[in-house]
Amino acid sequence: MMRKSAVRLFIVSIGVAAFLGGWANPPVQQEAVRKQIVRELEKHVMKQARWAMKQQPVTVTTHTSTRSAGTKHDFFSEGDYWWPDTANPQRPYIQRDGLTNPDNFVAHRLAMIRFSRVVGALASAYKLTGNEKYVRHAFLHLNAWFIDSTTYMTPSLLYAQAIKGRATGRGIGIIDTIHLMEVAQGLRVMEKAKSADPNQVAAIRRWFADYLTWLTTHPYGREEMEAKNNHGTCWAMQVASFARLTGNEQLLTFCRDRYKTVLLPGQMAVNGSFPQELRRTKPYGYSLFNLDAMVMLCQILSDRHDNLWTYQTPDGRSIRHGITYLYPYVADKSKWPLKPDVMYWNDWPVAHPFLVFGAAAFDRTNWLATWKALEHDPQGEEVLRNLPIRNPIIWME
Repeated sequence: MMRKSAVRLFIVSIGVAAFLGGWANPPVQQEAVRKQIVRELEKHVMKQARWAMKQQPVTVTTHTSTRSAGTKHDFFSEGDYWWPDTANPQRPYIQRDGLTNPDNFVAHRLAMIRFSRVVGALASAYKLTGNEKYVRHAFLHLNAWFIDSTTYMTPSLLYAQAIKGRATGRGIGIIDTIHLMEVAQGLRVMEKAKSADPNQVAAIRRWFADYLTWLTTHPYGREEMEAKNNHGTCWAMQVASFARLTGNEQLLTFCRDRYKTVLLPGQMAVNGSFPQELRRTKPYGYSLFNLDAMVMLCQILSDRHDNLWTYQTPDGRSIRHGITYLYPYVADKSKWPLKPDVMYWNDWPVAHPFLVFGAAAFDRTNWLATWKALEHDPQGEEVLRNLPIRNPIIWME
């Protein structure tokens, strides 16, 4: 018979093994990796939290654009790769794939990224320290974005990635709200703190429930769900994240099934690459981005009954296979077999989620070592736009 202390240790180990939802390795291995991750991030988290504590809310109502067809409460952005027609400036914009137009309106996107960074940092610091001051300040921002009648954001995305002269908004604009994922996860971390107002928590949950309804019923959302590349992955990643916050088991099951039957077999080649991303003008950055999103689906959706970390198709496609394919080009970018990306080639790679969560799920010390050595605090706008997960600690359960 096991002694009571041994029984308690075993139960604690099992709980730690589930912190990534993966169950891919024995509890002791995952506990060791978890400790390394926390140790590596602790100083960084506290530095980011000190920054976040100084920030005041900036929401969609702070900046407006005369080109937006929505109200001051509606999120608005313009398509990155669309430019004025130099031959006839009065005509609709024309596309230059992979080349970002610096004059497009992106203030709302930048505000949302900032919001995500603030809440993610404060939730991480609270998880490490238990200090309620981080919760109180986080709710100042949460209230401004989701509750305050003068500053809130409408829970829909009708006017994202608009194109002058062509569209007031597009379904692909839904990718802009990937930065609400760490907001939703941060709320999950802080919602039971003494400083968290249950009424505010409930109101924010209702906002996300309303946004989920829009994401899954509006033609823009349905269109984005069917996208064959990273946009389809990011739709499912967002829906999974917000469904977990709102307790929508039906959507969680839908996303698990979609990962196994549509996303993984439809986007990953047998060698572990993503052909839809490789054909772009920025194949390296897009491959990193899509792999991060795929990994986050495994992170969010896996449980002891349905483990996406270990799931593979009959011909061997799996998330482990995808990480294994891309990892050598992250450890040594000079080995990348294709042409460099047309923009931002020098900004990648950074401390990607697929490295840290993959290392923990499969006990790969080389993946973890590479993650440790990479930049944990990127500042480039393009990197921030395509790196929605910057606070691994809040995803450890």
